Amino acid sequence: MFRLHQMIIFLVGICLVTVLAGCATTQITATWKEPTYQGPPRKTMVIGMAKQPVNRRVFEDEFVRQLKLRGTDAFASYTVLPETLESDQAAINTVVLKLGADTMLISRLESEKTKRTYIPGSYESMPGYYGRWSHYYGYGYNAMYTPGYVAEEEYAIAETNLYDVKGDKLLWSAASETVIKGSDQDLIKTYIQVMVDAMVKQGVLR
Repeated sequence: MFRLHQMIIFLVGICLVTVLAGCATTQITATWKEPTYQGPPRKTMVIGMAKQPVNRRVFEDEFVRQLKLRGTDAFASYTVLPETLESDQAAINTVVLKLGADTMLISRLESEKTKRTYIPGSYESMPGYYGRWSHYYGYGYNAMYTPGYVAEEEYAIAETNLYDVKGDKLLWSAASETVIKGSDQDLIKTYIQVMVDAMVKQGVLR
């Protein structure tokens, strides 16, 4: 009965850790908001600085979708900026103003890093009495030592900034770490949800 109780506690703990890990894929490490800025933005152009065109489009489309859900009109940069203009800041500014955007949201991957965590070994002590080999074998088999190991997780370090278009002024910024696991699209959606939630919490979005 005691061993069954221990097993239940262990399984509940594993489930809780799994749930928390799933919820904490992206963590914000620092944020800043212009003290005088009163949101929300009226219309935003979203720029996802990604080397893979597919990821860029998925990123921008998802950010646009979530911004619109919060009452801010938005559009993806890939829909209005040809590749020949992507490095021309003056041309970009002209396009943004022509389309009536008052803000520009830019997100980029800064770097990647590996975190190593040592998981200590575990050992379940055996009862003091095992005079019979059957007792010793049974307890010994169930109480074997589990050695420790080093777990590694890859993190993507990213930054998202919101700028005022006319004044070319930073309005809001967030730095973050995202555990690299699962598909790229799942990571993108989770990341954007965390960014949007932070913007809402700080009064940048509704």
